Amino acid sequence: MTAGRVRALLLKELLDVSRNLAALLPVGIVAVATIALPLTIAVIIPAMTGHRLGGDRDLATVSLAAGAHVELTADARVQFFLFQQFLMVFLLMPITGAMALAAHAVIGEKQARTLEPLLATPITTAELLVAKALGALTPTLAISVVALFVYFGAIALFAEPGVMRTMIAPRTLLLVGFVGPAAALVALQVAIVVSSRVNDARTAQQFGVLIIIPLTAVLIAQFTGTLWLSATAMALIGLGLVGVWILLTLLSVALFERETILTRWR
Repeated sequence: MTAGRVRALLLKELLDVSRNLAALLPVGIVAVATIALPLTIAVIIPAMTGHRLGGDRDLATVSLAAGAHVELTADARVQFFLFQQFLMVFLLMPITGAMALAAHAVIGEKQARTLEPLLATPITTAELLVAKALGALTPTLAISVVALFVYFGAIALFAEPGVMRTMIAPRTLLLVGFVGPAAALVALQVAIVVSSRVNDARTAQQFGVLIIIPLTAVLIAQFTGTLWLSATAMALIGLGLVGVWILLTLLSVALFERETILTRWR
């Protein structure tokens, strides 16, 4: 695999996205909602109602799943727990946002009659499929990164003292910098594998979003306090997802059938 050819293809994919920025609007809307919701729950509602988060026995109990954190007050500990949980939602943002781009990555090229000249070049199938996955991921991941900076900035400004300092931990960095992009790559690669075998983008999207199911299950388990993934667990999950992505890439190359794909689709 040649990095130069992958980079050239990636730039082509990003250029195509730049011509249709409206496709990224749903990602922006989800980003705003993902930032606003935890701030509303953890900061605005308690301030408006006068009910302290630490005074809620259930929240105080479930927040212990994140650790005792004796340096934090009861209110701060609950805020930290809530803000950590909503970080999981940021994992879903690049997946759901980029799914339409990935599903149309191959099907759209065929329908636009631009796949034929692309396959006639010396580019390998692996380079083509990896570039398409990265091309779908990069724009939505960039929006997610901006949203994360806003999210942490809002926590620093409005959360209880010590919450922001506690948020900056190896577990957080692994979650947003490793597990999130790896999960998105797995979902996008599934969509691309399916899109290379069918002529309906919706089918590819439906298969790709299946990874949301286990992520949602983890999110619910953490909210109830029955599960709390440590930094080590996050690292292992990230490595596992990277391994799955590599296997999916190899599978997509084997299933692509470069010589016959153009005659399969009508």
